[in-house]
Amino acid sequence: MWRLTETEEARREQFQTDVRRLIQPEVDGIHATGEYPRRLYDVMGRAGMLGVSIPAEFGGQGQTTVTDAACVEELAKVSGTVSLMAAYVTLTALPVMIAGSAEVKQTILPRLCSGEWLGSYAITEPHAGSNPADMRTTATRTDAGWLINGQKKFIGNAGINDVYVIFARTGGEGAGGISAFWLPADTPGITAEVLPTMGLPGWHLGQPRFTDVEVGEDHLMGGEGNGFAIAMQAFDASRLIVAAQAVGLAQGAIDLAMDYALRRHTFGVPVIDHQGIQFKLAELEAQVAAARSLTYMAATMADEGAEGLTKISSSAKMFASDVAMRATTEAVQVLGGNGYLDGFPAERMMRDAKVLQIYEGTNEIQKLVIARAMRAQAEAREPLWADLMPGQPGVPDGT
Repeated sequence: MWRLTETEEARREQFQTDVRRLIQPEVDGIHATGEYPRRLYDVMGRAGMLGVSIPAEFGGQGQTTVTDAACVEELAKVSGTVSLMAAYVTLTALPVMIAGSAEVKQTILPRLCSGEWLGSYAITEPHAGSNPADMRTTATRTDAGWLINGQKKFIGNAGINDVYVIFARTGGEGAGGISAFWLPADTPGITAEVLPTMGLPGWHLGQPRFTDVEVGEDHLMGGEGNGFAIAMQAFDASRLIVAAQAVGLAQGAIDLAMDYALRRHTFGVPVIDHQGIQFKLAELEAQVAAARSLTYMAATMADEGAEGLTKISSSAKMFASDVAMRATTEAVQVLGGNGYLDGFPAERMMRDAKVLQIYEGTNEIQKLVIARAMRAQAEAREPLWADLMPGQPGVPDGT
């Protein structure tokens, strides 16, 4: 069972105060201009909101994964865009933490955690979004190192970044032929096209192309053929951060709807006095509480190195993002016509929530991950109900 420690609770409260004071006043401007809010990295860096769970020796805050989730949740209550900026630092840093050499870690991580560098995690490709094992980007050995060719899609910060963590095929077919690399973004042969998005105003999403990109042997991370395992291990830790985003966005939408329902009057009474609205908000509050519990359970497991993180992290991401979509949609409904207006944050929250069901593995993929983990657990134990299934293949007949 998870429970915030006194230190984690104190950090969460500080994050909440700093977000309301430093980030919330900027949100309307981001929405209005659609410009990437690069300056906020400095703000978040000074407030200790970047690289929260990265060890202090590498420039991070050296806090727990639970604290990292709490930071992202508080950011997401006011801005999906800014919460993603912070979460993306962790996502890009994770493969470096997992597989980078000491020198690579010291080169990349302090600059990511300070906001000096923008990183990109480049695994998704145009033809194989949910099946990275089918990637076609290649890294071919040369006398000097590696030659990388291919294209990625839906890559955060592509085109404005300083460094890529990229996965490419170095061997045969399937997951075993994939390796992980890091590349300076200004390496010759790298270009990027910007992709407009439905939500997350200001977020920079791109489609980078790698044409005869030459890097040295020291840019390979974790050994040849280990890239897929590195990526999946990173996803175990990053998917729960997406869940924290979803929890924050959902809670922010409920808080907005409650504030509106208290102050908006219909039929002579506040909207919140109508039972239909009370039931709607009560159900959402319970669902968000459940999503939060699952998310922080996953974060606690990550901190403890507990077995079964893959299933719980995917469960948290799937459930919390579905709740976020539901909560933001219902917030628009509670606000009525005003909820549909551009000047109210409800419609922005609703558009932001949708991508949480898609990136870092669609929720359909999360269901596959969960089901596979369930099957592996079932196959590893004695049947629980074998006596009810005599004669079935592989089951004792009870005689």
